[in-house]
Amino acid sequence: MTFQSFAVTARPEQGPPRLAALRAEMAAQGLAGYLVPRADAHQGEYVAPCDDRLAWLTGFTGSAGFALVLADQAGVFIDGRYRVQVKSQVAECYTPVPWPETSAGDWLAQHLDGGLVGYDPWLHTPREIEAMEQALTPKGIGLKPTANLIDAIWTDRPARPTAPAEAFPVEIASLTAAEKREMVADTLRAAGHAACVLTLPDSICWLLNIRGSDIAHTPIVQCFAIVFDDARVALFADPAKFDGIDLGPEVSIAPRDAFEAALGQIASPVRLDKTSVPVLVQQVLQSWEIDIAWGDDPCVLPKARKTPAEIAATREAHLRDGAAMVEFLCWLDQQTPGAFTEIDVVKALEGFRTATNQLREISFETISGTGPNGAIVHYRVSEESNRTAQDGDLLLVDSGAQYFDGTTDITRTMPVGTPTAEHKDRFTRVLKGMIAISKARFPKGISGGDLDVLARNNLWQAGLDYDHGTGHGVGVYLGVHEGPQRISRVSRLPLEPGMILSNEPGYYKEGAYGIRIENLIVVQPFEIPQNGDTQRTMLAFETITWVPIDRRLIDLSLLTDDERAWLDTYHATCCENLASRLSPNAKTWLESMTAPL
Repeated sequence: MTFQSFAVTARPEQGPPRLAALRAEMAAQGLAGYLVPRADAHQGEYVAPCDDRLAWLTGFTGSAGFALVLADQAGVFIDGRYRVQVKSQVAECYTPVPWPETSAGDWLAQHLDGGLVGYDPWLHTPREIEAMEQALTPKGIGLKPTANLIDAIWTDRPARPTAPAEAFPVEIASLTAAEKREMVADTLRAAGHAACVLTLPDSICWLLNIRGSDIAHTPIVQCFAIVFDDARVALFADPAKFDGIDLGPEVSIAPRDAFEAALGQIASPVRLDKTSVPVLVQQVLQSWEIDIAWGDDPCVLPKARKTPAEIAATREAHLRDGAAMVEFLCWLDQQTPGAFTEIDVVKALEGFRTATNQLREISFETISGTGPNGAIVHYRVSEESNRTAQDGDLLLVDSGAQYFDGTTDITRTMPVGTPTAEHKDRFTRVLKGMIAISKARFPKGISGGDLDVLARNNLWQAGLDYDHGTGHGVGVYLGVHEGPQRISRVSRLPLEPGMILSNEPGYYKEGAYGIRIENLIVVQPFEIPQNGDTQRTMLAFETITWVPIDRRLIDLSLLTDDERAWLDTYHATCCENLASRLSPNAKTWLESMTAPL
């Protein structure tokens, strides 16, 4: 096992010359500005090295953000997760800009007096460009689609991935690809749509029951697809990826570069999701005078509503992963403060997962942050930032795994040596929020935005908060961050049975420590005994992550009796579920860490 490096990322000394080269291209094109997104043509969280343009230009490696480059200044736009991280990654020629508090349109309107801002129409969605145009048009600033200017100056750009695809077993998927295609075709026919264009690889992989390894951590095949109202699918990807896979006669395969021409051959109207499809698709269809019907990607919600077979498989993946986590936590408790580093933690944890003999990949780069590094929400340890754990530190470890039967994501925070009273207070407030979400009962129709306050209330009582959502969706051997379901104050999507989400409140004190506790949960129907009143259809969360929460960081005086009972029951279930899967040492450790409070 080797520690990953990120070869495309700009080092601080490379930032100014690369920025100067981009500005020269802008001047040659007559552009006053240029937009450099994190996203690729598929709008995914992770990108292939050949598409990691933002990191190549600026050095910023976060999973969300973008840069706006003008002739005299350059802003790197980052949300609350990355405001500490960005300071250590970008050169002084870049200015961090808080986003979404400051939008791209507002920033450009403030710093430009007319002119054209270029963008690659493969890398931006219609909704994104429309929002910018609304802010810029009154200021006399225009947006101009161009060829990608980063690609013009990136002389050693890596090649596009060529990893083979693989079939995903119907025993886990529960539905055959033919059944899924017919389901989507039914949706199209009911709406009067002749076809839809899919550009999200996880949607296409779900639809065709395939997986791949084109990018790190997420088992997708990078591809585009057109689904017709008769359930046929035209797939656009390297055909060599599918050698040995029988997708059936209703699925044709053509190279990626045939996609644009194929768009001009579709009958009207064509369904597009303006939150995910590239602007270029819209432009091509309009150039052929093909009618566009705006609508949601028809795979997104069916994919989010996991079948009983998918949930059963995911439960097993979490038990396997929970045992690996307990082996790791047992190992961690044997380490001496000052004698191990953040990278040691990453290697040890990935080693225990590898020892299951069923690990396909980690589901994201393991976050291992001690002391002040733990306050960087999406911290990624490197050889340069690697810190030795010291007595009095908190260690935050956020990690996950990709198994063929499920995707995991778990965070635990542990003391290194003796925690302070402040550590315990903040940890217990975070724990109370996590328990509140776990215990929630709510009527059908409630969204994650309605529940988010439950996780934050005990922090708010102390004037504290955290700058990220409380929960994201999770796939089944797909994306560890899956939409559209969320537990977030901005989410209005009703939660539905079968949706898997994370439950991960936190607290971060910049320059000192970070705390986060995360389990995965599944939305399930919940029956309340009839009492004579009219009853509503109720839902609740089933916890599927089983790993003890560090009791040494709990201030018991802050827990209610109900919270103590929940934690005792949770710990007893951890022991019951995992004991038979553990080594003798880890089993003894687990029994001690799950004893009743």
